[in-house]
Amino acid sequence: MKTWIQVPENNDFPIQNIPFGIIAYDQFISPATRIGNTVIDLSILADFGYFDALDLEDLSVFYQPVLNDFISLGKNKTNAIRTYLQNLFSLNCDDLKDNAEVCSLALKDVDSVLMMMPVAVGDYTDFYSSIEHATNVGTMFRDPGNALLPNWRHLPVGYHGRSSSIVVSGTSVYRPKGQTRPDENQPPIFGPSKQVDFELEMAFITNGKTKLGASIDVNKAEDFIFGLIIFNDLSARDLQKWEYVPLGPFLSKSFGSVVSPWIVTLEALEPFRVKGPLQEPQPLPYLQNEGEKNLDIQLEVFIKPEKSESNLVCRSNFKYMYWNMAQQLAHQTVAGCNINTGDMYGSGTISGPTSDSYGSMLELSWKGTKPLILSDGSSRTFIQDNDTIVMKAFAKKDNLRIGFGDCLTKILSAT
Repeated sequence: MKTWIQVPENNDFPIQNIPFGIIAYDQFISPATRIGNTVIDLSILADFGYFDALDLEDLSVFYQPVLNDFISLGKNKTNAIRTYLQNLFSLNCDDLKDNAEVCSLALKDVDSVLMMMPVAVGDYTDFYSSIEHATNVGTMFRDPGNALLPNWRHLPVGYHGRSSSIVVSGTSVYRPKGQTRPDENQPPIFGPSKQVDFELEMAFITNGKTKLGASIDVNKAEDFIFGLIIFNDLSARDLQKWEYVPLGPFLSKSFGSVVSPWIVTLEALEPFRVKGPLQEPQPLPYLQNEGEKNLDIQLEVFIKPEKSESNLVCRSNFKYMYWNMAQQLAHQTVAGCNINTGDMYGSGTISGPTSDSYGSMLELSWKGTKPLILSDGSSRTFIQDNDTIVMKAFAKKDNLRIGFGDCLTKILSAT
């Protein structure tokens, strides 16, 4: 499929993608999609009747400041809208191409709009589903011979995080303050974290709601997954080390998490399905699923000091995940937890098998013992003030590239 909109080579957003996001310009905030470097305001298309043929009951979904109502239409309708948009912008369709008035209003250069949070996040769960990451962390802080805790291979370990501090790419985040205990022989101290870290993750967003007490079958779980985003789950490792026993992370994980602005649908990622790692022992029946449930999505992380160029510090891949998204959602709901449209589920740090594929500074610098040397000669064990973290994600196969754009944030000094 080709489009009449110009798409630069190796762009993340060919016509096969059709992601969804929220844009702001002038006095307007609107749902949008993107092809190449052109953003399409869906509210303008609705104004001029372009969605009338789809027989949607409520066109107000194209005028909302978040995508929750749009996503809640369900896969049948959102997939129909996505297919319609692909046809509308295909090379041989003139329905919109020849309408200069609508094109001038609806089509905008990506640099002329501000990207907003795509959804209102009601609830957020963070998983811990990369076996390489869990093994690395367990090796650092416990007996290397027992790096994985006894439950890890039996269930997708996770915790409920703080949704209010999830922000969109481009938002700066302040270095957190809290208690740490650098000397185990001395009382704890209070001050800014000295070990701010990124966590390279993907997250999925749910498109429906269930009743309290209901559970989602693992083989039907993907029906509830609208799409994915890049997720930078920022961490303060020194705060985390002191606070996490016995209830887990708190201040160390709630000062800011950053998402990419475009939600890439599960349907756009279909060509990139692969099998996940062999799960041993076999999971309990409610977690057993068949087929190719992992996604071959290449991941990159860059660190850019304030007055220097970007440095690639990590290359990983979403296909490494031990527990897949369907298993995560099935486990989330098996006890009766109800879900809602717009809920967000982080994968957990995605680390690969080699030292350059580790998805956090904690691993890349091996707890601060192996500093990374950047191109300007400076070194990093963790993230410094005024460093910008840039994450990229894209899937590529047979000349087709589907990407997510950038997820970036600058770390500011503590207030």
